[in-house]
Amino acid sequence: MLSQIEIINFLYPKMSKERYESFLNDMIPHNYKQLAIFEDNVCIGLTGFWFGTKLWTGKYIEIDNFIVHPEHRKKGIAKMLTDYLEKKAVALDCTGIVLDAFTGNFTAHRFYYNQGYEPRGFHFIKMINEEGLS
Repeated sequence: MLSQIEIINFLYPKMSKERYESFLNDMIPHNYKQLAIFEDNVCIGLTGFWFGTKLWTGKYIEIDNFIVHPEHRKKGIAKMLTDYLEKKAVALDCTGIVLDAFTGNFTAHRFYYNQGYEPRGFHFIKMINEEGLS
């Protein structure tokens, strides 16, 4: 996962390799995984995902940090990632797949709507330390 810092930087330009490694060390023990698509040994699509159980949804997969390399957008890469995760969710007997998309990311909203996702609520955030953001 650490070797994919280059594609991570498309989503988080200020993320250093050291910080990314530190976050991975915290996340991996808590069921964090990554799914990646490569072309000629270059990562062109990547998403993190978590799986777990919550009272409101039962078993679930949560999509996190969904990235398609800018030079490879509109080629079906994102759909390949979501299709794979849907199959994985079925195999794990999950009740659903959840994700967050920033309110102003209308391109992502359109994509997720087209994949059958729908908003069911708001994800509220109270920032304690803005400087801790990536």
